[in-house]
Amino acid sequence: MRGMTMTSHLPSAGDGNCYYILTEDCAYGSKYFQAGNMCFCSERSYLRNFSDDGPPTCFLKVIMLDDSSTVTIKVEILQPVREEMAVFLLAISSHNERLNYFLERLSLEAALRAVPGQKVLVEVDRQYFPGIIRYIGSISKNTLAVLSPFFFGVELQGEGENRGCSDGSYNGTEYFKCKRNCGIFLPFSRVQFTPAPDDDYMKQKPKADTKEGVPVKVGDAVSFYVDEVLTKGIAMAVYREGTQWFVKVCPEEEGTTDIFREIPMDSVVKESLQSRLSSDVPALCTFPGDLAFISSLQGLFSPFESDMGLGHPNQMKREISESAEECESGNSSLEVNSMVQITLDKGNQVSGIIRWLGYLPQIKHKMAGVELDEDKGVTAGEWLGKYYFHCAPKRGLFVKLQSCQPDVRFQCSRNSELSLMDYRGQEVLPQVPDSFPPLRNETAVHVLRGRMKGIQGHCNSCYMDAALFSLFSCTSVLDSMLFKPFPLCDRNVQSILRDEIVNPLRKTGFVRARSVMHLREQLTEKGQCSSFTNAEKDPEEFLNLIMQQILGIEPLLKLQSGSQEEQQDCYCYQIFMDKQEDLVVPDVQQLVEHSFLTYDLKLVEIPSCFIIQMPRFGKEYKMFSKIIPSLELDITDLLLDSPRECCVCGDVATLECSECFKDKVFAATGLKQFCSTCSRQVHSHYRRKTHKPTRLHIPEEFHSRNSRGSQQVPREKMELFAVLCIETSHYVSFVKYGPENEHWMFFDSMADRHGDENGFNIPTVTLCPEVAKYLELPLAVLALKQPRDMDGVAKRLFCDAYMYMYQSKKMALYK
Repeated sequence: MRGMTMTSHLPSAGDGNCYYILTEDCAYGSKYFQAGNMCFCSERSYLRNFSDDGPPTCFLKVIMLDDSSTVTIKVEILQPVREEMAVFLLAISSHNERLNYFLERLSLEAALRAVPGQKVLVEVDRQYFPGIIRYIGSISKNTLAVLSPFFFGVELQGEGENRGCSDGSYNGTEYFKCKRNCGIFLPFSRVQFTPAPDDDYMKQKPKADTKEGVPVKVGDAVSFYVDEVLTKGIAMAVYREGTQWFVKVCPEEEGTTDIFREIPMDSVVKESLQSRLSSDVPALCTFPGDLAFISSLQGLFSPFESDMGLGHPNQMKREISESAEECESGNSSLEVNSMVQITLDKGNQVSGIIRWLGYLPQIKHKMAGVELDEDKGVTAGEWLGKYYFHCAPKRGLFVKLQSCQPDVRFQCSRNSELSLMDYRGQEVLPQVPDSFPPLRNETAVHVLRGRMKGIQGHCNSCYMDAALFSLFSCTSVLDSMLFKPFPLCDRNVQSILRDEIVNPLRKTGFVRARSVMHLREQLTEKGQCSSFTNAEKDPEEFLNLIMQQILGIEPLLKLQSGSQEEQQDCYCYQIFMDKQEDLVVPDVQQLVEHSFLTYDLKLVEIPSCFIIQMPRFGKEYKMFSKIIPSLELDITDLLLDSPRECCVCGDVATLECSECFKDKVFAATGLKQFCSTCSRQVHSHYRRKTHKPTRLHIPEEFHSRNSRGSQQVPREKMELFAVLCIETSHYVSFVKYGPENEHWMFFDSMADRHGDENGFNIPTVTLCPEVAKYLELPLAVLALKQPRDMDGVAKRLFCDAYMYMYQSKKMALYK
């Protein structure tokens, strides 16, 4: 998304506010905002920042619509949104889905054109039902909100009756009238907008994938030669690679699979419409490999509807009913979110996930909209201008449901389990209903070490595999996620996490990819983001979703900035700091202290778990080439209103000086706080006379302390238990399984693979005691060590660290 500018939509006179959507994730202090968050600034602020005579602005101060916090964000990741669009986008709760709909625009523009009385299809319980729009607008009673989201009030009809949850009222306010349980309020993302009655829908042309002037378009009947044999088919996609145009054709061949051929444009001949209609229409409607391309020809067939039997609704209903029975008898186990395999031409197989099931216009067979694992599709979930589901371009495919077969790699049959027994030496049951403690010391080595151990990776799951293994294999600090009945807790997700992932991991040392996919499917459904089952993600995105939005656990960190009394809550802490010339090879303790000091932050209370993201952004940017793991993190001086020790004499400190922290005369670690006597002495030096120490709050019991210092200030320390690392785009993790420096294990969910496209990944856990050797080296020696010369996987720990995880065992007892 980089490169977007804010000059495309200047604010209109009198708008008052300018609205924006984030096109990339960003962090500000301790807060983290996902792409898709929306914000605004006043028109006056906008004009002040973007005046023609001023220098170009790189940052803009905005107010987030979700929590009303004021943040400063890079201009390049802000995209302007017109207010009439913003109100519809706000109704979508998932940030990722919101951004996808903003970028796609077709559905959003259809929502802007929609009017009461218009017929639509609405999504209820993952099925689509007919309805009529009765209301468009806000249903919020919050009069103080800057912008209220707009919803569609729809009266369900036909098969949709009694599937609603309203009679046209919401929270005691009546917005329209209808029968009980026939009304529903929805965001536009769950509405399919059909054309207005006066539009000649049946004569609309399919959306072309090419420019005007290209002779073949999607839906055209074409001919081409294969081994000197004339073959006929339908153009499914038209695209260009460089200067060469290609046509993806579905041939009319015998067989039971869906077949595609990619042919250069100059080798394809477009057939005459009349000859195709007179001679080949029956073949199109009956050959086994037919696809949703019949829908693309409906505008061409419309003059012949009565002859083809497509126009009569009762006949169509009978065909749909018969087809449904036929399909359900063949693949009754398949449903939305089922993982399937589809055989293409020459026996090639593709794998994917069913995103939509139903009937396309005037096709008697039940169809499946499949999101593929690879770019071998022809669509992004769209057909004839309508989106039946959403996925990346060239990842979507519409096929007959009977052409889909369950993905054999994730079946729970006896045979599939036996195929894995060769690699792990024992049978793993799909669910373990009991609870098991975390693995420590020799038990951890015995259960976890080896091939086909840990969590099996599949389809970009490494971010989740590494995070789950780190959090639950050898520690119980967050076991409350597995059992505690949180107010917003989704019990289904909690039981999957506990019974299908954590317990099998602790009992047998192995978790099947299917169990993780089950969790990913639930995250997709609950988080309203379709990409959790196949896209690359970052661990913090997964952790924020499952901890905050789904399980609703209490925030792990509670922070306070400066003199502000407002508390900031978060689950992961992102380190932000300016580049420090004197920090060449820092440790985690130094980075945390510098970051807290930079933003004047303090911990309100001792956290049970402290998850820290390093100052790096994927493979593109690392502030430090090496970071030394701090096995203990001393947070004493980071706590708000906690007793502190004078860094000179050891007495109770009463003053803190941020300028002294940067003074090289003092030690490299530890915030600089002093008792009154030492502060006067330190700041009597001419270089430090301009410093402005701030007074600390001292707990009452520490006011009276004898001169011998018998009352020591307690130190609060947290211990490191895991590190997540990423070199390019693959996450792995290091986990400390015992008390000694040598007690480290390395986990990779995709360390090896068995078979090719239809095979499976082999997760592996290995011991890495070589890490201890480098942890014990003097800092100067370690700084000169070349990563390529490090033993084993130690280089990954020191050079690729992405996220450090610390625990306070005593606080975990209370949370």
